[in-house]
Amino acid sequence: MTDVSCPDPDPAQTTGTAQEYRVLARKYRPTDLSGLIGQDVLVKTLSNAIATNRLAQAWMLTGVRGVGKTTTARIIARALNCIGPDGNTGPTVTPCGLCTHCQAIAADRHVDVTEMDAASRTGVGDMRDILEGVRYRPASARYRIYIIDEVHMLSGAAFNALLKTLEEPPAHVKFIFATTEIRKVPVTVLSRCQRFDLRRIDVETLSAHFQRIAGLEGVTVDDEALALIARAADGSVRDGLSLLDRSIAHCGSSIHARQVRDMLGLADRGQTLDLLEIVLEGNLPHALEAVQAYYAAGADPAVMLEDMQGLTHWLTRLKATPNAPADHTVPADMAKRGTDMASRLSMGVLTRTWQMLLKIHAEVRTAAQPLQALEMGIIRMAYAADLPAPADVIAKLQSTPDKASSPAQASPTVPSPRQPAPEPLRSAGDQTRPTPHAPYSTQTALKADPVQEDCTPVASVKSVAATGPETFEKMVALVAAKREAILGYHLEHTVHPVFYEPGRLEFRPEDETPSDLAGKLARCLGEWTGMRWVISISREAGEPTLFEKTMTGVRADPLVRATLETFPTASIGTVRDLPATPTADDTGNPAQPES
Repeated sequence: MTDVSCPDPDPAQTTGTAQEYRVLARKYRPTDLSGLIGQDVLVKTLSNAIATNRLAQAWMLTGVRGVGKTTTARIIARALNCIGPDGNTGPTVTPCGLCTHCQAIAADRHVDVTEMDAASRTGVGDMRDILEGVRYRPASARYRIYIIDEVHMLSGAAFNALLKTLEEPPAHVKFIFATTEIRKVPVTVLSRCQRFDLRRIDVETLSAHFQRIAGLEGVTVDDEALALIARAADGSVRDGLSLLDRSIAHCGSSIHARQVRDMLGLADRGQTLDLLEIVLEGNLPHALEAVQAYYAAGADPAVMLEDMQGLTHWLTRLKATPNAPADHTVPADMAKRGTDMASRLSMGVLTRTWQMLLKIHAEVRTAAQPLQALEMGIIRMAYAADLPAPADVIAKLQSTPDKASSPAQASPTVPSPRQPAPEPLRSAGDQTRPTPHAPYSTQTALKADPVQEDCTPVASVKSVAATGPETFEKMVALVAAKREAILGYHLEHTVHPVFYEPGRLEFRPEDETPSDLAGKLARCLGEWTGMRWVISISREAGEPTLFEKTMTGVRADPLVRATLETFPTASIGTVRDLPATPTADDTGNPAQPES
């Protein structure tokens, strides 16, 4: 259904007084079911119900803002109470708009049709006032109708007060509820209503609807401008008509896409695609220049990111479903360019770009300087453009023959954007990797290996893994060197080694030993040595702890033994090695030991 019905009668037109301007959302509000757009299921169901007189006692209309919930409620009220020009017509799908009931409902002054905003009247007292009037028959109309907007705002007591009447209302009473938060409505209320979910209106339907209204207003709007307005409306007819109203005020009788972009603060979709392409090529200077140009033209950083996210999603859809029907809202040249770009980009690059854009968008929304956050995000994306995928790196490293590492070999580095990358290892069947200057180099960059042939970090890792700490004492020293203080303390004070060899440890824990020590130690040693460790707990007594061994050696020292004999209540606190005694300072004088 895409017909646009005539505007509601305006009292100013009948009195001859100066007519005030009515916004398009009110002026072109549908007056019957045929005027609703994009709600075919709702229209068909209600039309059949009214035609066969199978009327529910309550309807629940839900959907996002601006899709026609309140409008539908008023249409139902008209359809049920219309008596036709002759005064003898029953409930009808097409209200006449001429009888006293139709005109009174349109002017919101009918005594038997009560419209209440639940956001401002939420209490049980307000609901009690409504229920008091339910028992009385209509004053003049066929049905007494209660329209409650944003019904989810009612309190729990108000819902409870409504339940019994809602389940068994008098024959002359109908309830129509509207809400944008259907999940906040109690299920006991939902079960007593006939529910209709109003859909978001698609871009094509909205564009056709706005084109028809623009023609009635004597305004010329090009197709791209209509598509921009329809996309910005996000499925809401009212939001789209408000934007169209604003566009007419901004542009006059002729509306073009460039003017709509300036009004909405949007960058051109082709320019956004240019920016995305530049970033994925790793061309950082040009990307930052483009961002500055768009920002100077009035584009909002958050909106720029949303546009890039939308294009990334569009390219991913093209990549995943290349044979899907064409989107008629996208110009032919843009569709061709997007298809070509999607075919050149890998799915890994597209999904990584999507995830990075999501994170950058969150940073931009919370940053004190959104433009700076956007530029930092663009820099990260440009540097990540030439990074290979982890799976490709692992596969290449696994296929690289082991070589002894040399101190003279340089560590592999990630090439910066627009800088020539080192030539990767390739088999005879591999294709030559294009330089980052070539378009869409990010796809092939994922298949490249940034490690040069004479650089074999895998060999060095395996050499460490083959040896590992030779003794338990050296293993504890490795833990201390890695600054794992708590783990090192328990290994020295509360662990009794039973068996040790590189890759395997059995120990007897004490009561204060953490229960997760074995698992944590195995994970840490695996990361540090590159080999799998088996750490198990034994019931055997094992050796003394390292601290006990140290104490035994210290107590055997004659000076310490004599000191403890002299001071029986003294105890040994910490044992540490002293630095070697210096022989002389730089001046040739004997050096004094530290006090």
